[in-house]
Amino acid sequence: MWSKINNALEAIDNFVWGPPLMVLIILGGMLLTFRLLFLQVRKLPLALKWMVKNEEGGEGEVSSFAALCTALSATIGTGNIVGVATAICAGGPGALFWMVLAAFFGMATKYAEGLLAVKYRVIDKEGHSLGGPFYYIEKGMGQGWKWLAKIFAFFGVCAGLLGIGTITQVNGISSAIEGFFDPGVKSTVHIPYLGDYSWAVVISSLVLTVCVALVLIGGIKRISNVAQVVVPFMAVAYVVFALILIIVNITEVPGAFATIVKEAFVPKAVVGGAAGTWIVAMQKGVARGIFSNEAGLGSAPIAAAAAQTKEPVRQGLVSMTGTFIDTIIICTMTGLSIVITGAYKTGLEGVDVTSYAFKEGLPFPEQVSACVLMLCLVFFAFTTILGWDYYSERCLEYLTKGKKKPLIIFRWLYIIAVFIGPYMTVAAVWTIANILNGMMAIPNMIALFALSGVVVRETKKFFDKQKNGETEDTAAEE
Repeated sequence: MWSKINNALEAIDNFVWGPPLMVLIILGGMLLTFRLLFLQVRKLPLALKWMVKNEEGGEGEVSSFAALCTALSATIGTGNIVGVATAICAGGPGALFWMVLAAFFGMATKYAEGLLAVKYRVIDKEGHSLGGPFYYIEKGMGQGWKWLAKIFAFFGVCAGLLGIGTITQVNGISSAIEGFFDPGVKSTVHIPYLGDYSWAVVISSLVLTVCVALVLIGGIKRISNVAQVVVPFMAVAYVVFALILIIVNITEVPGAFATIVKEAFVPKAVVGGAAGTWIVAMQKGVARGIFSNEAGLGSAPIAAAAAQTKEPVRQGLVSMTGTFIDTIIICTMTGLSIVITGAYKTGLEGVDVTSYAFKEGLPFPEQVSACVLMLCLVFFAFTTILGWDYYSERCLEYLTKGKKKPLIIFRWLYIIAVFIGPYMTVAAVWTIANILNGMMAIPNMIALFALSGVVVRETKKFFDKQKNGETEDTAAEE
């Protein structure tokens, strides 16, 4: 029975993430890149400066940095550790090439999403800033497209509850904790209707559920407060250890890059399977890249809309840095670690692949390396759970027109999903998440194509005003 379900899910996943959607996402990023004259390259230094310099006097609930950290809390998660590993194991090292290429164009996509989120956001009677694809579809494309906005919001709720927001993250946490504390799984506890699991899995799911519940009660401000502390710390810590691994194995780096580029177009056979094609490498790389950085998915603009800013362009630039940090820096380091150490050839899956890479590549005892990776994954996934609850609640709020009771019910369902996440199979979990991601991306990308002219006009107007000294912020640099 389970094999039939998995086969059905795989078939749906392959259909949703077939060439049409990949072309839609990459062409969307390319269109914006060319129309904005490679803004992600020209304005990256300015974007990184504004990332940590909050704007004063703007409407919104949280600072621009807090909004970025909330968005990063949702994007920097298991995708950076587990997602990269599954992409390379399924599509070969070449998948990393397509992941990074998609992220480069995705920076322009993320810029457009952040800009539109602030331009078309609304302030409700309680002073909350609400925005995202559902509002820029409805207000930017017109009321006749409201059905498309509702489709996005519906799949946003589902993705948070059943895919990227809960089950995949908790599954990654429990796998890492079990691998560290109970590698042999000597003692187990029976969970009715689910099976036998190690005590590490059961205890971690209980502790995580309680921690998530305590934070979610506080809403966006508590989520952003936690994110501002945890996200910078965990990102820097992970990058430092990944850099150590790369530096220690620096002689292997040129060969690793050559392998990644070569196998992006001519993949070899991976352990346990036949040689794939560059289409498979591209599919896995783009899909896992979108899972990780969410460019084109339409989730990050929901957090961007809460930023205290008066300038849509400014927040667009800040949002753009999220994809740069998430994929071009962190995912690339993970991928290099896996390719350098040959971890993708071991026949392992999920977090065990990255764990193997850290154990083999770092100049520390294996237990220390495993502990470092486990802690990074726990914090990565924990903040992703928090960020996606916020996204999903805003989607549900749009669908229910702000009714409180459905939000309360959803929040409890979300907490329950966190609890049951560790007991789902890895393959099924990631396949469901991929499908829901794809169904969110379709309406959002349609909107970005339709509103690309608005993005270009707003960008030109802002930088023209800045060049003439008409903006309050004089920190921009050409």
